[in-house]
Amino acid sequence: MNWWQRLQVAMDAKGWKKKELSNRSGIPYDSVNKYLRGDISQPRGDTLKILANTLGVSHLWLRDGIEVTEHQNVKPITGQLVAAAVIGRVEAGTFREVDAFDQRERELVSVPPDDRFPNARQMIFDVSGDSMNDLKPRPILEGDRIVAISFEDIANEVVLRDGMVVIVERSKDGGMTREWSVKQVEIYQDRTEFHPRSTNPRHKPIIINRDYSADDGTQVEIIALARRIINDLSF
Repeated sequence: MNWWQRLQVAMDAKGWKKKELSNRSGIPYDSVNKYLRGDISQPRGDTLKILANTLGVSHLWLRDGIEVTEHQNVKPITGQLVAAAVIGRVEAGTFREVDAFDQRERELVSVPPDDRFPNARQMIFDVSGDSMNDLKPRPILEGDRIVAISFEDIANEVVLRDGMVVIVERSKDGGMTREWSVKQVEIYQDRTEFHPRSTNPRHKPIIINRDYSADDGTQVEIIALARRIINDLSF
């Protein structure tokens, strides 16, 4: 029996359809559909852990068909985890073409729910460059992963204020190219400024007026509020 067949067995035991599994796990419906068809032999990231946790089955059983019994002294992980998609890379000063038809499966990472915003979508950004290497009290460095909250989901709950660390999207060429970068907010009476915190003087702030049009003609949008930094050690 393959892992996707065991997935179907676990769903049947719960009486869940594909939509139910998608809603409960945070994994997109289209991905669940592909898994159950056997289209993907090995999902990315922590997808299998998230599915196993959601369905209340052992990760080892779902992945490998290995039954975990009590005498093996294997303790299940307690506490619900949720799926966060790795959205892309943040790098100040780098504009990339937007591929509106990119259907590649996103890597999913299991993270704890956000205590303050439990209903908001969590997303992950990989950090490149040195634009926030002097942020206080903790710098954001190349290789870090930022766990962030969708700003769209919390816009009615949160007032933008000084000191917030956000992911900003600048777009130009009619939206065909974009830059994602991490910035710290400074608010003034007539404008909002998004500042790098860097030892590298080439990084400059983004200054916008109240209409959210940048001073250089690009369009600016806050897409996420940074909440945590992850940096796994490799050895």
